[in-house]
Amino acid sequence: MNMLAATETEVSSKAQRRRFSAEYKRKVLQEAEACTKQGELAALLRREGLYSSHLTAWRRLREAGELSGLAARKRGPKARAVDERDRTIAEQQRQIARLTAKLEKAEIIIDVQKKVGRLLGIEMPEDPLATVKK
Repeated sequence: MNMLAATETEVSSKAQRRRFSAEYKRKVLQEAEACTKQGELAALLRREGLYSSHLTAWRRLREAGELSGLAARKRGPKARAVDERDRTIAEQQRQIARLTAKLEKAEIIIDVQKKVGRLLGIEMPEDPLATVKK
């Protein structure tokens, strides 16, 4: 047995899908349309490592609109335009939450001041805003 006959092959751990640019697709489609003799198209596909289904899909995309069909497209859901009213509502909700927290802190401080006043024997009005309104 000859051990030199066995060669090492490098195999990637995970196969990755090939991605073709719009320009490459256009170029291959132009070359495929230029093929007139028998066997030229098959030679082109072998040389480029493509399948006939690639050409079929790319032709469909081109017929749907060359720029939109062959241009690179972003995956995932479409980004939604932000409505100005939604932005205003969100800002107002943040402001309400901030002011509510501030009010709760002020009420705690007022309660502490009342208790300290009672301990020291200082009379405090029941409604602290009553003196401000007069």
